[in-house]
Amino acid sequence: MDRLILMRHGKAERDSKSGEDFDRKLTDRGVRESAAMAANLADLGLVPDIALVSAAQRTRETWAAAQGAFPTCAARFERVLYLAEERLVRELAEAAGQSSRTVMVVGHNPGLQELAIRLLSEGSAPAPLIARAHAAFPTAAAAVFLFDAAGRPAYDGLFFPRG
Repeated sequence: MDRLILMRHGKAERDSKSGEDFDRKLTDRGVRESAAMAANLADLGLVPDIALVSAAQRTRETWAAAQGAFPTCAARFERVLYLAEERLVRELAEAAGQSSRTVMVVGHNPGLQELAIRLLSEGSAPAPLIARAHAAFPTAAAAVFLFDAAGRPAYDGLFFPRG
C-alpha cells in the first residue's frame, strides 16, 4: 500500500426506524457532504483502487454517494469494520494494500479518528496538525497518508467538509 485514505461516513440520522444504530441512514446533508468530499479527493488525484466499507447502512450510503468520483474503484463491504477499533482498521487496510496501491476505508469514529492520530504521530506530523485531528474528525472528513517502502506513514492531507 502506497496510500491510505480514511473517510468517515456522512452525517446520519439520530435514530433508525429499527432502533438499531447499524441501520441509521444518511441525512440529505450527509449525502451531499460525502459526494463533495469524494469529488474533492478525486480532483486532487487521491483515487482509491479499493474501498473497504463498513457494512452499516450509513457507510454503505456514504460509499454510494462517493463512488461516482471513483468509477474504477472496487468496493468490499466488511461487517467487521462496523465501529472497529483502530488496530483492526489498520490490519484490514494493510491486508488490502498487499494487492492495491491506494486503499480507502469508509468507516466510523472513534476508530478512524484514533488511527488518523496514530499515523500522524508515527509520521512525526507537526503538533498543531495532530491537535487538529484530535479535536475533531467530523462526519465526511478524510485523512490521507503515504507509506514508504518500510511501511512508515507520512501525512498527505486532512480534509473536513465545508459547512
